[in-house]
Amino acid sequence: MALPVLSSSGVKFRRVLAHFPQELSLAFAYGSGVFRQAGASAGHGEDNMLDFVFAVDDSVTWHMMNLRKNRSHYSFLKVFGPKQISSIQSYGAGIYYNTLVPCNGRIIKYGVISTDTLIDDLLHWKTLYVAGRLQKPVKILTQNENSKLQAALVSNLKSAVTAAFLMLPESFSEEDLYMQIAGLSYSGDFRMVIGEDRWKVQNIVKPNVPHFQKLYSNILRDSPQVVYKHHLGRLEANNRNTLLTSLKKRTHFINTEYFYGLTFYNIQIDKSPEGQFTQLMTLPRTLQQKITSLVGPPGKNRDVEEILLQVAHDPDCGLVVHQGISGIVRSSSIVQSAKTILTAGAKKSITYSMRKLYKMTKGWLRKTS
Repeated sequence: MALPVLSSSGVKFRRVLAHFPQELSLAFAYGSGVFRQAGASAGHGEDNMLDFVFAVDDSVTWHMMNLRKNRSHYSFLKVFGPKQISSIQSYGAGIYYNTLVPCNGRIIKYGVISTDTLIDDLLHWKTLYVAGRLQKPVKILTQNENSKLQAALVSNLKSAVTAAFLMLPESFSEEDLYMQIAGLSYSGDFRMVIGEDRWKVQNIVKPNVPHFQKLYSNILRDSPQVVYKHHLGRLEANNRNTLLTSLKKRTHFINTEYFYGLTFYNIQIDKSPEGQFTQLMTLPRTLQQKITSLVGPPGKNRDVEEILLQVAHDPDCGLVVHQGISGIVRSSSIVQSAKTILTAGAKKSITYSMRKLYKMTKGWLRKTS
């Protein structure tokens, strides 16, 4: 299954990419400068910083070429050369950011990550840093024919749905699902306490539900655990008797409602231990390991499958999954933020932090007014 490509506004992004070495396996733009967020005034996105991520097969070579073209983008670390920059890149979330960079009349931030590191994060949620960004709508600007990367991108979306299902109650709305998915990479992030708008997840999801639908509809529709009934070209749930029969064999069913021409789904999940165990067994490896360390007593070597079966029977299964995700995000976000002092330099770090605090305060005042 191909990853849905959200069409970009084209020209302004291509103009930015033209300033950089073109040896990219994947490039995407994300954030409030690309997608409108709740509470932002019309045209406000034009003032926001544009955020990019570039995946490259050879970090040392790419930084070497970029230092020749854009040496001023780098902090004092540029004097140490591309090998040392690539070495620093490997710490934390494995991504190196240059921030507050003037480009084509806009201020941009761009992160460089190796293709192998990105694939590892997408498949196993080692840091859930870039993988978390790719669980939300992004603008794919360029992508090569790397089949392993393509499969990892889709796997990441499927894992996000599974984790969200485990943390949600038995019945919930489609918007609830996207809120849970969008919040995965912010769970445990210390910046959500200071430095980020506490309503950030809600602000991301509410204006962008159609983008989330485009990203996840194929996964929901193609899942063997989802029951659909086609009627006049629309997707509807089977009747009650069919659903009751299906629930004995399936994990989820979706009931479709229509409101002002838009399609919304009400989703119900099988919360039986058997259903939850099946989902736990498909979670990314790092998250399974985190859950195992949370539940398994210290010093006792227990099989992962045995512990996950225990968690599946636990009424607080969703909470355990949430704690596991928070553990992954917390450690990577702390190291990555500390690394920013080096990669951005002291002056830019202070400026960037003040911008974040301003946005956080502005969001708080908007919600309390």
